[in-house]
Amino acid sequence: MELVRCVWLCVVALFLDVCYASDGYVGKKLGELNSYHHQVGGEVYAVNERTLLIKNFMYDGNGGDTFFWAGSRPRPGPQGFIVPNELGRTNVLDRYLNKDITLTLPDYKTITEIKWLAIYDLSRLEPFGDIYIPEGFEPPQEIVLNKLSSKTREVKSGGVIISESKTIIIEDLTYNGKGGEVYFWVGVGPQPHSKGTKIPDEHGYLTPLGKYDKKTITLELPGDLTVFTVDWLAIYDIANDRVLGSIIIPEELNVPPSLVKIIPHSNSMPNCEQLHKDLQVSWEVFGDQITMELAGQVGEDDYMAFGMSGSPSEPVMVGGDAVVVHMDGYLGSFKDYNLTSYMPCTHLLGQHKGVCYDDLVGGAQDYQEFSHKREDGINIFTFRRRLTTPDPGDIPYPDSGEAMIIWALGHLDINRNPTMHYAWSKFKQPIEFTRKATERKCFSFTRSEKSIPKRWKPVHLANPAAKEFTATLGPDGGPRGYEAITGQHSETGLSWYINGYLSPDIYIKRDATYRIMVQGGSNPYDPKSYHPLIITDEPRGAYSQLSDEEKKDIRVLAGIGYSVRGDSRATAAGRLCLWEHPKELDRRKDVEFRTYEHFRNALHHECGEGKAAVLEFKPNKSWPDTVYYNSWTGPNMGWRIHILDEINTEKILAAAASGGNSVHWSSLNTLLLWLTGVWLAMLAV
Repeated sequence: MELVRCVWLCVVALFLDVCYASDGYVGKKLGELNSYHHQVGGEVYAVNERTLLIKNFMYDGNGGDTFFWAGSRPRPGPQGFIVPNELGRTNVLDRYLNKDITLTLPDYKTITEIKWLAIYDLSRLEPFGDIYIPEGFEPPQEIVLNKLSSKTREVKSGGVIISESKTIIIEDLTYNGKGGEVYFWVGVGPQPHSKGTKIPDEHGYLTPLGKYDKKTITLELPGDLTVFTVDWLAIYDIANDRVLGSIIIPEELNVPPSLVKIIPHSNSMPNCEQLHKDLQVSWEVFGDQITMELAGQVGEDDYMAFGMSGSPSEPVMVGGDAVVVHMDGYLGSFKDYNLTSYMPCTHLLGQHKGVCYDDLVGGAQDYQEFSHKREDGINIFTFRRRLTTPDPGDIPYPDSGEAMIIWALGHLDINRNPTMHYAWSKFKQPIEFTRKATERKCFSFTRSEKSIPKRWKPVHLANPAAKEFTATLGPDGGPRGYEAITGQHSETGLSWYINGYLSPDIYIKRDATYRIMVQGGSNPYDPKSYHPLIITDEPRGAYSQLSDEEKKDIRVLAGIGYSVRGDSRATAAGRLCLWEHPKELDRRKDVEFRTYEHFRNALHHECGEGKAAVLEFKPNKSWPDTVYYNSWTGPNMGWRIHILDEINTEKILAAAASGGNSVHWSSLNTLLLWLTGVWLAMLAV
């Protein structure tokens, strides 16, 4: 926690001058700098226990040996210490002209330990300007409130912490997730009520709350809301008008200002729905046409998708119909997609399956582009379509009643096609597009510095005695899993699990024979269930989806055969065995597992009918030192095989330890045997 706190203080120092204007609150005011010489001036605020903000700071730069200087003596003098400037440096001060700067006290000192801050000349031993810290001054700091109050006893928690002006932490939250239309809810007034505002959960979703079991969560107040503009936080059942748990937020809180940047966005359309913290859709229906704007806070290489569900009662991607939009430099891309499988568009048995352009599966591009732009990290696309089109693959937007919609955010692959989404419509969010009373229920986008989750430790299978491996499929593990381990985007949401481990490094011996029992599915009619295993000299795989020209640059070393006509085919297609999320979990929450072991232990393992396929191979001297196990069908699902003349477990263990990796226990066992042998040899001598 101390490390996190220190990092937060550093971020404050670097970014507050950019972010503070979002809601106007910058901290607790200490007062104006007293000016004695060299035009010193400015307003001083305490940001937190260690950080000061000087707004509109003035100093002509003509002093000699001049620094920011602080001390605990009654008045500024030579007994003090240098406070680093806004860049963290202890250089002589330059000229400042109405500049907003933040200063962080060094060596973990706090504002309550000093009596003054001065612009001080060490040569002349005199201040050019200063400000005194009042006796008993309390700088902004996080405030710990009581537990959530619950008359129904359906919600329990530890303390509720106001960490800064837009962030609330609930410790040890427990809720069974069975309440239906239950949301995090804020509002004004003495007690929670139905006229409040729904706020995103800890992952940015605005959908009903799931199960929490003593989980500590962090909530960010959306848009322009701060702890100064709301009076309470509740867990609220909209359908039954019930408060399951709540807490009153005190007035005049002395908390640090938020580092969250508020990015306003508006348009002239009469209707708007916030689908996720980072995505909103606006629309207008005129006659038989609907005009939409999709606005989302996504990366430059990300896409947004929106459309109609494959089911009228649930948000189902498969069978759905969506428009996918993204930026290509300064150009915008609008494509009408047909969704037949949770896979990138895949060509098998002469048919295209997966997330494919409409015109690839017999349809047409029915969306008309109006405008596109990327502005302050927000992609904004405006387009039009008829409510009902002649394309049989298009699902109509209903001209009355609610529509079951789907949406998604995800990365683009190397060919600028959509890959497996990282955020999506997991729960119902129906929209009545032709509602008579127009309604805009969107809020401003917000952006903060996001910490990168620590990856799970990569596993190295380095047992010299192992000659057989088992390959099954499972979820990619989110930002801690496949992507963090391999440095490659997961494009299918699936990864190979070797001996139960997510995409491990495998070490084998050259000129030895090995077997992999492949259980990746053998149904070529559904690309999600057809993943024969191949070994290639490149890391991406999906050999069956490459053009003839692209295949010339790839060497498939195992798992491939050829027909009498010379057509390539996969040879290691076995039954499908799959690690799957249980009902109460999904890919959105994979990041919450701090270790791979906890993650895998939460999954279920299921196998279909049939037998495993056997892939037998013997790496000879023509094989490269590093090859890759991959899927015949899907890209970026496997990882490395290291081919060695001898498997030296000690060296592998040392290299893995220096890289923060994990070696499978069988390798440790081998090392112990080796050490035992050395010890016995020494005894014999």
